[in-house]
Amino acid sequence: MLLGALAFVALGVGLLIWHGSVKAVIGGVLAVPFFGACAVLYGIRLVKGRPELIIDQAGVEHAQLGRIAWQEIAGLRIREMTVRSAKQRFIELLLHDPAGYLARAPRLVKMTASGNRGLGFGPANISANTLPVGSEEVIAAMLRHQPQLAVYR
Repeated sequence: MLLGALAFVALGVGLLIWHGSVKAVIGGVLAVPFFGACAVLYGIRLVKGRPELIIDQAGVEHAQLGRIAWQEIAGLRIREMTVRSAKQRFIELLLHDPAGYLARAPRLVKMTASGNRGLGFGPANISANTLPVGSEEVIAAMLRHQPQLAVYR
């Protein structure tokens, strides 16, 4: 992810330097700060060495979502979304009280919640693409701790 963000920063800089069209300049002006910020965030996560996802007896702790207790999770849903011919796989945590979670959720989750809602997603989604193991392994680990969780595929 870090390398991808850096590649898009370089692409944005290239648009600013070598292309004089208005569209290219606008694309470069938007790409450089956005993907630059992404690169910084991914770099920080890489340096910290903190796990992306921790599953334990108390619940789930995700680097972006924060801690969610098992009592808050009604079930799991596997979701897929195609973005520019690349499939993005998500594990959606179906929450008993999404509004209650959003009230204490990290700022980034709150900011993306309305966009997720427009796409038919709830507020708590784990991207399987950023995990070191597959989504089926993650779900199996969750079910080992919470066997009664409903899983919708």
